[in-house]
Amino acid sequence: MARDTWAYREVAVESALDAWSGKPRIRPVSGQAFATDMRVQCSRSLLDTERYPVGTRFLLSVRITDRQGGAPFLYAWHGDPVVVMNKTQVKRFLEMYRRLRL
Repeated sequence: MARDTWAYREVAVESALDAWSGKPRIRPVSGQAFATDMRVQCSRSLLDTERYPVGTRFLLSVRITDRQGGAPFLYAWHGDPVVVMNKTQVKRFLEMYRRLRL
């Protein structure tokens, strides 16, 4: 079954340590329409600290969902390619995002 690509949008995310558990998690980068504490469901490979150290930033194609009426979260299909972003790429992405929002 093909996924509805029109419902997906690109979002810059980063790995960070969870304040409660101390384990790595993926969260949206600040400066976008999503709160940095919003849950992101994506491939677990992004949490592999041997491959991607904490603080690594990624570009994900996500959609907003609230499966079973719970709190909204961002969902990225696990089969999408991993796109690692450096600081310059994140900065450009956020600048482009701000220009499109104005």
